[in-house]
Amino acid sequence: MGSSDLMLKPGIHRKGKVNLLDALSYILKSNLSGEIGALLVFIGVARREGRGGKEVAKLEMESYKKHANKAILKICNEVKRKFKVHFVSIHHLVGQFRVGEPVVLVVVGGARKENVFLAMQESVKRYKKEPALFKKELYVDNSYAWIQ
Repeated sequence: MGSSDLMLKPGIHRKGKVNLLDALSYILKSNLSGEIGALLVFIGVARREGRGGKEVAKLEMESYKKHANKAILKICNEVKRKFKVHFVSIHHLVGQFRVGEPVVLVVVGGARKENVFLAMQESVKRYKKEPALFKKELYVDNSYAWIQ
């Protein structure tokens, strides 16, 4: 799984260095203090249907890690303050993924479910746009497309 230091900081992680389910377990153990009344977990998974309905064979994720880590940390901090939740944690993997494999983990915890739902929605919306992440769909017909 890698060192626990990786688990403490939201950001970009190389596939194989961080297991997202282990990260979730770590986040839960570190943050369940009795103050949290609502916890949401989002796991983004590589899907079979790609751009234009083409069948995806695999997905490649790359990033400009320095920029992406700063952007993810900024998202976590801003969403946490805006919605008054206890924590926001985004962990995005890079590497090559088979269809069905998890690619991203977002966990939000707070006192009230209303705030947690809103914080999750904004976190997911922003991580898809702001960090320097690059997605390449490789199709079963041996073609590919870079996805924005």
